Amino acid sequence: MLQVDHINQYYGSSHTLRGVSLSLEKGQCLTLLGRNGVGKTTLLKCLMGVLPVASGKVILEGRDITRLKPHERAAAGIAYVPQGREIFARLTVEENMLMGMAVKSGRKASVINEEVLALFPVLKEMLHRRGGDLSGGQQQQLAIARALLAEPKLIIFDEPTEGIQPSIIKDIERVIRLLRARGDMAILLCEQYFDFARALADQFIILSRGEVVAAGSADQMDSEDVKQHLAV
Repeated sequence: MLQVDHINQYYGSSHTLRGVSLSLEKGQCLTLLGRNGVGKTTLLKCLMGVLPVASGKVILEGRDITRLKPHERAAAGIAYVPQGREIFARLTVEENMLMGMAVKSGRKASVINEEVLALFPVLKEMLHRRGGDLSGGQQQQLAIARALLAEPKLIIFDEPTEGIQPSIIKDIERVIRLLRARGDMAILLCEQYFDFARALADQFIILSRGEVVAAGSADQMDSEDVKQHLAV
């Protein structure tokens, strides 16, 4: 599904990503771990085309999308749930959801999928409420629902548990488990909350100073070698 080959990225004279490679298949969840400031969000923005790469390739289902613009990548099947949620505060919940469907055409761009609403029952009760009036947890659920309404092949989460109350974290974990079990999309999860990441992972990679320093299957995540890269 997704193949990232030796991505390099620079910010001025700073070498922010150093030959990062990863691969991810449908029905799998890959967790991206690392301390703050090691390049995790930079990598995700490169995958979405928000930041350019200096060298390397991003391949989606055999297609080289390295030079595509963000809206072209969205149309190709990538959805992004950004850190901080970034919902449209002045738009209603329903209008936010319709924005997520902008990659579709005709009737498909105007009819909200009931299956997505069923994942987040609280949103169905708030369709006409402004996004800015929702709690942080509800806004996170809205950001996820908005991404899912694009019917992506790959969904990218950037720290979905940040600042979220435990009950909503459980709901988000439940939804990601369901998405993984469905088997029709790949999931890339960037997360600081180790237990949450471990519970969902099929495989993991750890970044440090812009490069991959550890990678493996979920059953290797409890090793001391892995934990030393995450300790503050």
